Amino acid sequence: MSEIPQDLLYTEDHEYVKDADDGVVAIGITDYAQGELGDVVYVELPRVGASFNKHDVFGTVEAVKAVSELYSPIGGEVVAVNDRLDKEPALVNSSPYGDGWMIKIRVKDAGEKKGLLDAGAYSAHLGQ
Repeated sequence: MSEIPQDLLYTEDHEYVKDADDGVVAIGITDYAQGELGDVVYVELPRVGASFNKHDVFGTVEAVKAVSELYSPIGGEVVAVNDRLDKEPALVNSSPYGDGWMIKIRVKDAGEKKGLLDAGAYSAHLGQ
């Protein structure tokens, strides 16, 4: 059974949104997603300053089993990138909700959060 923190929002594509600071959210992939991918060996992320709309591809995760695109759960501008993942991509496996976060964005439209899943809905989506 995958870990699903109650204080996060989720997408059906298995990304999460975690409130960070004033109008900024951290984005990463869920425990379920990293488990399905297997050992993450490479993460490609955008540069600070890049902008994305909701559902835009913002990067890729390469694992032993597959390469998967990452979709932005919410629109905004990238204000931070987790550079540790360049040298330690396995953080996505060992700490998806902590040290394995991927990007932080300044949210363009907070109303887009309404379309995301809470922990209960995400758990139901997974059939847990």
